[in-house]
Amino acid sequence: MGEENKVTLYGMWLSPYVKRVELALKVKGITFEYVEEDLSNKSPLLLKYNPVHKQVPVLVHDGKPINESFVILEYIDETWTNGPSLLPEDPYERSKVRFWAAYIQHVMEFMLKIFTAEDQEKACEEFYQKLRVLEDGMKNMFPGGSPMIEDGKIGLLDIMIVVAFGMCKAQEQVFGIKFLDQEKAPMIHSWVNSLLELAVLKETVPPHDKVVSFLQAFKERSH
Repeated sequence: MGEENKVTLYGMWLSPYVKRVELALKVKGITFEYVEEDLSNKSPLLLKYNPVHKQVPVLVHDGKPINESFVILEYIDETWTNGPSLLPEDPYERSKVRFWAAYIQHVMEFMLKIFTAEDQEKACEEFYQKLRVLEDGMKNMFPGGSPMIEDGKIGLLDIMIVVAFGMCKAQEQVFGIKFLDQEKAPMIHSWVNSLLELAVLKETVPPHDKVVSFLQAFKERSH
């Protein structure tokens, strides 16, 4: 790869927002350099490339920085058109995917609130209500009521859903809460587990034990 086409991703190993971008780059077959950021001691380059939010992910392509995970994902899809498309070509179908991608993030944020909630029972109920809406919405999105999973041909919704829920086993182990309950969301449960079997996911999802150690330390600091 020539220097003029160099792609660099600035990230943090556990960030779901970074993992979305990393996964999209891999699905597209794009060669990139990954730079791990210490968010407690941010590098001058991160502050230079993202002076507004000073956060990861930042994608630098041809010396130009792109910020915000959703913006980066669309940039990747529009810039590298020779790989699998993350979004459908039809404008209406694209709009539906964008809507549900944003809703998946909304649900994930409700799940993350449980980690620090004073009233965990209330936070869990709010999350499960959102999860039920997502389950019904996803059943209506796919012909036959469930997505078709093909290695190397995953799209934006696959990326969003597996990054949101792909580390649930570690989260459940630390917090003792069944975040992705097969009874409450059978289709999403099956979808996520099918995605986690793909080779590209196995090399992208952080190691279970490393996630557990991080979350245990986080839990201890929070109490």
